[in-house]
Amino acid sequence: VQLTGTLALAVFTSTLGSLQYGYSLGVINAPQKVDYFTLTKLPNCLCNKTETPNKLRQADRTHSIVNEEDPGHHPSVIMYWSLSVSIFSIGGMVSSFLVGFVGDLKGRVKGMLMVNVLAVAAGLLMGLCKMWKPHIMVISGRAVMGFYCGLTSGLVPMYIGEIAPKAYRGALGALHQLAVVIGILISQVIGLDFVLGNDEMWPLLLGLSGAPAILQSLLLPLCPESPRYLYILLGKEQEARHSLCRLKGPHDPTIDLEEMRREKEEASKEARVSIFSLICSSVYRKQLVVALMMHLSQQFSGINAIFYYSTAIFSRAGVSHPVYATIGVGVINTIFTLVSVALVDRAGRRTLTLVGLGGMCCCAVAMTVGLKLQNEYSWMSYVSMSAIFLFVSFFEIGPGPIPWFIVAELFSQGPRPAAIALAGCCNWTSNFIIGMTFQYIQAWLDSYVFILFAVLLLGFVLFIYFRVPETKGKTFEEIAAIFHKGRRIPTDNGELQELKSSTDA
Repeated sequence: VQLTGTLALAVFTSTLGSLQYGYSLGVINAPQKVDYFTLTKLPNCLCNKTETPNKLRQADRTHSIVNEEDPGHHPSVIMYWSLSVSIFSIGGMVSSFLVGFVGDLKGRVKGMLMVNVLAVAAGLLMGLCKMWKPHIMVISGRAVMGFYCGLTSGLVPMYIGEIAPKAYRGALGALHQLAVVIGILISQVIGLDFVLGNDEMWPLLLGLSGAPAILQSLLLPLCPESPRYLYILLGKEQEARHSLCRLKGPHDPTIDLEEMRREKEEASKEARVSIFSLICSSVYRKQLVVALMMHLSQQFSGINAIFYYSTAIFSRAGVSHPVYATIGVGVINTIFTLVSVALVDRAGRRTLTLVGLGGMCCCAVAMTVGLKLQNEYSWMSYVSMSAIFLFVSFFEIGPGPIPWFIVAELFSQGPRPAAIALAGCCNWTSNFIIGMTFQYIQAWLDSYVFILFAVLLLGFVLFIYFRVPETKGKTFEEIAAIFHKGRRIPTDNGELQELKSSTDA
C-alpha cells in the first residue's frame, strides 16, 4: 500500500490539533521571570514586575522549565497562577467525555472543524488579555483551550486510526505524540526572554496557542472523511468507496469494504455502546483494562518528575545555562518520538512499550543513586544528567506515543468512541492528580521519589508482558478475536442485547 498525498495531507492536518495541544502544555512554563498578569487590581505590594510564582509551574504536566529563584508568594498571585495552570487539565477532563459524541455527531473531519472555534476563542482571550483583566482573561482562555485539547486528543488518534492503512497504522498513529512534543519544544524556544517570553510580548506568546487551529480550519475541507465512519455508522457505501480511493490512490477497495462490512455486522449486534454500558460490560472488560492501564503507565511513569528535576540537576552539574539544557531534553523528546514512528510497525507496540518502560525503570534507579550521592561524588551529577536524557528517550520510544493510538486498535466501531473517551478522561485525570500531588510526594520522599516510580514502572512492565497482546499488522476483527478467545460471547438475551439497547453517553 502506497502513502498517497491525500493521506499525508489528512494526517498532517489532523495532527495540527496535536501540535496545538503540545504548545498549550508547554507555553505556560516560559522560563523567564515574566509577570503574566498586570497586577494593578491587586495590592500594591504585588506590582513588582520581577516576582512571578515560578514554583507553581510545577503543577503543569510538562514541568519542563522551573525557575529556582525566589518567587512571589502573595496568596492572590499564587491562586491566579495555580488556577491558570490547573484549569487546563480540568477542561480536558471534562471534554474528554464528549469525544465520542462530537466524533459521531457530524463525522471526524467536521468534528475537528467545529471544535476549532474553541481554540481560536481561547487564543483571542489570552492574546488580547491586556484589554481587560489579564488574570481573568488568561484563566478563561486556558479553561477553553483545555476543553479544546481534551477533544482533539481523542479526535485526532480516532481519525488517524480509521484512515491509516494497516501496514502504517502504528507509524501514523505515533505522529499524534510527535506533534505534541514538537509543540512543547516550540513553546519552550519562543518562550525564551529574548523571543516572546518577556513583559511586552507574553500575551502574543499565549495567544499563538490558537494559531494552528486557523491553518487546520483551512485544510480540513480538503481532507476525506473516515471511510469506516461513512460505511459502518452511516451506511454510505459509495461515499466510503470514494474516500478509500482518495486516501489509498487508484486500487480495488473491495477487500477494505469487505472488512468494514464484517465489522458493521458486528457493530449491528453491539449497536452504539455508551460509556456507562462499556464500564459495566464484561464483553469489553479485558480491552478496557488494557486501554486504561496503558494510559496510566504513561502518566504515572515519572516523566513529570524528571522534567521537574531537570533544571536543578543541570545546574548542579555545572551547566551555565540549565534552561537551554532543558530545551535539549525537548529536542531528545522529538528525536526519539521520530525513532518510535520509524520502529512501531516493525518492532510492534507491545515490544516498544516493554522496552520503554523497562528502560525507564532502570533509569529511575540510576537517578535515585545519582541524587543521593552527587554531594559526595561530583561525577554523580553526570550520572543523573545522563539518566534524564535516557529516561526521556525510553519514554518517547513507547510509553509516550503508543497509548494514544492503541485504544483505537483495541476496540471495534461500536464501542470505539466510548473507549477513547474513557481512556482520554483517565489520561487527563491522572495528569491532574500528578500535577496537584507531586510536590507533596517529592517533599515526603525527597530523592527517593524515583524509587516509587521505579516500583510503578516494574508493575506496568509485568502487566503489559502478561496481559497486552501485539496488535501490529492485525485487522480490528483479529484484535477483537484475541480478547474474546476462550470465552463465550453472549448472543441472545444476554449482555449484547443490553448493549444494543443502550444509547450514546
